[in-house]
Amino acid sequence: MTQRSRTVTTVGIVGAGPAGLMLAHLLSLDGIDSVVVDNRTRREIEDTVRAGILERDSVRLLVESGVSDRVLTDGHEHAGIDLRFSGLSHRIDFRALIGESVWLYPQNDVFTDLADARDRDRGDVRFGIRDTQVADVTSGQPGIVFTDAAGAQQEIRCDFLVGADGSRSICRMQVPERERRHYFREYPFAWFGILAEAPPSAPELIYTHSGRGFALISQRTDVLQRMYFQCDPGEDAAAWSQDRIWAELQARVAGQDGFTLNQGRITDQMVLRFRSFVSEPMRYGNLLLAGDSAHTVPPTGAKGLNLALADVRILADVLKRAILKKDLAALDEYSPAALARVWKSQHFSYWMTTMLHNLPDGAPFDTRRQIGELESVVSSTAGSTYLAEAYTGWPNPR
Repeated sequence: MTQRSRTVTTVGIVGAGPAGLMLAHLLSLDGIDSVVVDNRTRREIEDTVRAGILERDSVRLLVESGVSDRVLTDGHEHAGIDLRFSGLSHRIDFRALIGESVWLYPQNDVFTDLADARDRDRGDVRFGIRDTQVADVTSGQPGIVFTDAAGAQQEIRCDFLVGADGSRSICRMQVPERERRHYFREYPFAWFGILAEAPPSAPELIYTHSGRGFALISQRTDVLQRMYFQCDPGEDAAAWSQDRIWAELQARVAGQDGFTLNQGRITDQMVLRFRSFVSEPMRYGNLLLAGDSAHTVPPTGAKGLNLALADVRILADVLKRAILKKDLAALDEYSPAALARVWKSQHFSYWMTTMLHNLPDGAPFDTRRQIGELESVVSSTAGSTYLAEAYTGWPNPR
């Protein structure tokens, strides 16, 4: 039998995405050691193209914790969004309403900043592992067993184990079925997403309700743009020509104001399915879940990455108290505190999604009701303020 190499650390983290790396970084600021592992290589994670709208506190967390201030130089600050319906755009001015903004900064750039910070600080992050298993999560020394990138058998023993390993989490399944509650909402539509070599069509995001279905006009860089339109979950992305895609997108944003998209060569096209999901509780024994391992949201509200960062901000605080002050009761606070924000975000994401998308079995009544709802939001300071507060992120305790 091959003997495993054994590492002992305080916190073992499964998942080296933004949630896992940010948690390791925050713990290191107080001298708490950790080991982070991930089945993917660093290159694979960096090359996974994802959109990214960062809430105000997510930006502050990156900058004020010393990860990087690149978001301020390479990102794009957005002080509002447009809600477009009935062929006209209506701006929700975040800065005028609540004095805040968001930042357009792709998730893979957030990952790169965090991975670079872990390298800079000599953090222990192990990419490209396989055959990962976790064990003994209710014991005083949970474990992670895996084969490293060089093919050697490895074992990590820790005081606390954190599952930040995404929506297909192996850590979540360590919680016995009788102890966990899963909440689902399946959506009968998906997003057809593209990346296009073109200048921005607008300075900020445009969320569009139309008779043909939802469309989102987003940006990526000065020369590369991200756009989406509502489609059937079974749609074959490869069956669409570039001319057909541009015609569909333009038809959805068309209006009496003559708004026209800037077009260019499409470099990537895909169909993105999504759902709402929450697993409760987010703690079981010495296992704690964070990010997509515990919850996912539809992308309409731009909450996924921000929720993951909010989770680990709370988690870092309770772990520091448990470890440095020997206050194990602090761990009891994590799940209720994190879930309170999760469910607020679930509501906001569901609200935005159902307000803007055409329902496959919807009647003319449903379309007219959606228009009435959108009119209520844009014509009411209270309605617009709620959207601004939720979109920019409810403040974390400072």
